[in-house]
Amino acid sequence: MGANLFSVTRRKTITNDEIVHIPAGYEYLTGRNFRLNPEHPPLVKMWAALPLLLFETQSSVPVEAASQSYAELSQDSALEFWRANFEHFKRISLWTRLPVILLTLVLGALIFIYGRQLFGARAAVLAVALFSLEPTMLAHGRIVHTDMAAALGYLLFVFVLHSYYRAPKFSHVLWFGLATGFALLTKFSLIVLVPIFIGTLLYVAWKAPRWRASRVQLGLGALTSICVVLALINAAYFFQHPKLALPEVETISGSTPAIAGNVFMAIDVFSKIVPTYYLFGIYTVFVHNHLGHPASLLGEYRTMGWWYYFPVAFALKTTIPFLLVSVSALAWAISRAIWAREERYILLLAAITFYVALSMTGHINIGVRHIAPVFPFLFILGGAALDRLLTAERARRYAMPLIVMLFAWLVIDTVRIYPNYLSFTNPLTFGKANWQVLSDSNVEWGEDIGALARYLHSKGETKLLGSLSGGWGTAEMYDLQLLDFAPRDLESASTRYVAIGAGFLNGSAMPPDLKDKAGNVLSEEQRQNYFAKYRSLRPEKIFGNSIYLYRRPE
Repeated sequence: MGANLFSVTRRKTITNDEIVHIPAGYEYLTGRNFRLNPEHPPLVKMWAALPLLLFETQSSVPVEAASQSYAELSQDSALEFWRANFEHFKRISLWTRLPVILLTLVLGALIFIYGRQLFGARAAVLAVALFSLEPTMLAHGRIVHTDMAAALGYLLFVFVLHSYYRAPKFSHVLWFGLATGFALLTKFSLIVLVPIFIGTLLYVAWKAPRWRASRVQLGLGALTSICVVLALINAAYFFQHPKLALPEVETISGSTPAIAGNVFMAIDVFSKIVPTYYLFGIYTVFVHNHLGHPASLLGEYRTMGWWYYFPVAFALKTTIPFLLVSVSALAWAISRAIWAREERYILLLAAITFYVALSMTGHINIGVRHIAPVFPFLFILGGAALDRLLTAERARRYAMPLIVMLFAWLVIDTVRIYPNYLSFTNPLTFGKANWQVLSDSNVEWGEDIGALARYLHSKGETKLLGSLSGGWGTAEMYDLQLLDFAPRDLESASTRYVAIGAGFLNGSAMPPDLKDKAGNVLSEEQRQNYFAKYRSLRPEKIFGNSIYLYRRPE
């Protein structure tokens, strides 16, 4: 898996979000400026940017930074960073992804450790095999983002919670604090673990006699664990507790005027013990979720999402063998939890149910990657179910051939779609293109812009019209000029080629302020069908199933 992730990293362009994440991480380390990209905790971005400290790298923050909103500042700083480091673009892209690959391999190791503890070594090996061959893990296991780190953080939290609950020793409570702090620094959505963390500490202290310990002893351990969490979060922000910058104050007042006073009061109170921009980051996620995000599912368009989005996205974005294993393993685990009341099945099912239920109430439906924290538990249950087949008397004769066929199918799928794991959809789309059933990072995230540029350069072209995820930042790094937004009609193009990303072809990624020739803002339906004429055209070439290149008629 490590070799696969490394080889794909060398072939693919950084994604739309990495254009911002990598410069932000470097600025955190060198400039301590946490106004950049506050929507995500800094830990993963700083971890990825660590190698940049080993060679000369330029950091560029606009002079007018103090007056810019955090969104404008993040984008402008990112553009200045890449332009200042133009000659080192490919080196920076590679070296910042290596720490993320290492993090992904650590996740695989934890899947093995926890799987072995629960079900034995063979089940753990099978779980890791499922993990190593699943396209979603291969797609995001090399990307500088929070998704795989959140998967590691969530699994680590449950693993350590399980150990602490079984034996609340001081070493376990210390690890519980470390695991919780790490999880809270990977993704803001994992803030939901705080009530579970506090509740577990209180329950164990209350039921101290059950573990033959004193309440005072366990209470002091709980207090220590809480202090560890706070220390970790503060350390990630270099113990900074500044007042919010004026643009952030204006953002809160303008975005949520009805509750702005309460937000300011909460930030003022809690910033005494938690970094100011950690709190502001939680606020930005709250607002984003409250307002929703334009998305598409099975040809339907919504801003506030669908309650069934993630089950459907999971069914379409995973390989058929893993999908079958997951469904079968869940059914088997539910039966074991109900009839045998085995703690290990109850805990794994609770972890899956909790996170899926939380995700299904959200309004940001832009990628199966957002339920990455659920995958490790499915791998462990899948490995356990396959191991059970090998030991069941009735199925023993057929188990080994079945499992061999299953993994052969997985390997064939993994090889067949290499290196286009991010845009992968399985045969349950029934022949439809990926952009016809899903949108956003499920189908396009800018990672094929390098391939597009190489193809155009071979044709002697350096200029084109295009609508591409990440095109605003990486196109110029490949000496490719995106002159303007792609026109509705290919015939009216001012360049020989027009490139349209799958997300734009879908229609959900269209800018909300798009106007017609008369200057009128387009309606939502008009924006969704802006590129309708291209959908029936045959592209000259498709890159990674995510970028469609059309040639203007001579």
